[in-house]
Parts: sequence; C-alpha cells; structure tokens
Amino acid sequence: MQFPMSFWELGLWLAVVAIIFLATAEIVSSYYGEATIFIEKRRLETAALILGLLFIFIVALRVYEIIALP
Repeated sequence: MQFPMSFWELGLWLAVVAIIFLATAEIVSSYYGEATIFIEKRRLETAALILGLLFIFIVALRVYEIIALP
C-alpha cells in the first residue's frame, strides 16, 4: 500500500495549515462573540509555529537533496 501524498506534498500541506492557523490566531478574538467557546490564542500560535518549522525542515531536506545528490 502506498501513501497517497509525497513528502513534498506533505510539506506544502503543513505550510498551508500553518498559515491558516496563524491567520486565525491573529484575526479571531479570544472570545467569539457572546458564545462560551474559548479559543486559546497561545496554543493556536504554538501549533502554527511548530507546523511552520516542520515545513522549513522539509524544505531544507529538499534543498539538500537537490544540492548534495547528483
């Protein structure tokens, strides 16, 4: 059985999700109107940062693969 996404596609997916999380953390206030739903901005920012760092790691591996391997 083969995984349907390649390593590079996984990296792009991580980048898109990180951007969405970061934008959501900046746009959405801590309290969503009068509702009792509480969005923890710090956790959302942390998740975006971790996903962004994973994306940068995947890009670094890709660059290494292009430069080092013939």
